[in-house]
Parts: sequence; C-alpha cells; structure tokens
Amino acid sequence: MIFRTATRADLPAVLALLADEDRVVDPASVVVGEAHERAFAAIGADARNEMLVLTDDADGVVLGCLQLTYIPGLGRNGQDRALVEAVRIRADRRGGGLGAELMELAVERARKRGCGLVQLTSDKRRTAAHRFYERLGFARSHEGFKLRLER
Repeated sequence: MIFRTATRADLPAVLALLADEDRVVDPASVVVGEAHERAFAAIGADARNEMLVLTDDADGVVLGCLQLTYIPGLGRNGQDRALVEAVRIRADRRGGGLGAELMELAVERARKRGCGLVQLTSDKRRTAAHRFYERLGFARSHEGFKLRLER
C-alpha cells in the first residue's frame, strides 16, 4: 500500500469514496463540480490541510482517503491538534485492516508535526465506525455540535 498526498487525478476516486460508503462507486461516474475543484485546490494550497489517499501499489487504485487539518491552539500548552475528516475505505476492501493502517499513518503524520491531540467526529448513526475508532484508542470524550449554514 502507498500512503500519499492526493493529486488532482485522484479527485474523482476520492469523491466516489465519499459518495456512498456502502457500495463501490465507479470514479468515472462521478461529476467533479466547480465547488469540488475549488475545495481541492484550497486544501492543496493550505499548509495546514492535507487530503491523503491510500492506494494499491500494484495498480494505483485509490482504496481509502482522509483529510487532515492541523489546528493551532492555545490549549494543551500551545500544541497543534489534528482534525481527521472524510475517512473512507472502499466498501469492497473493508475488514482487512486498511482502515486501521490509514488511521495509524495519519496519527503518525500528526505526531511528526508536533500535534498533541488527534480528534474526529463521526455521525451518531455510524456505530460500526465508532467501534472501529475505539479499537484504535480514540475515546468518546466530548459531545459534538454542528450548525448547518444553508446557502
């Protein structure tokens, strides 16, 4: 497996992973919109953001992805924290340890940047994902809140 920064060529595969976590979506069927292009470019231009992919070293197929955002803060003695978002493993490749490998690589990346904490949120309905994160050592330490801002 290869863990690397996503390139523009990976964008349809990443969007396919995010489109439906219960089935494999063909990246060729994904419409990459202008908003996707802007967001991907903004992530790439920001030193505190990374879109990362896990690929099969045999054929380069994107098997997993996540976004890491490094957040400066005054708490925890001024240490940065890493926020993990958009974690996905292709539906037909789950259960074989790829998710754990992806998360371990992300945690190590955050550690090397000097982060004192890795945090994430997960939809309350994703109980299997919650068990997965707990197996990796993540604790349910806070209640999360979100406010949708409609345009």
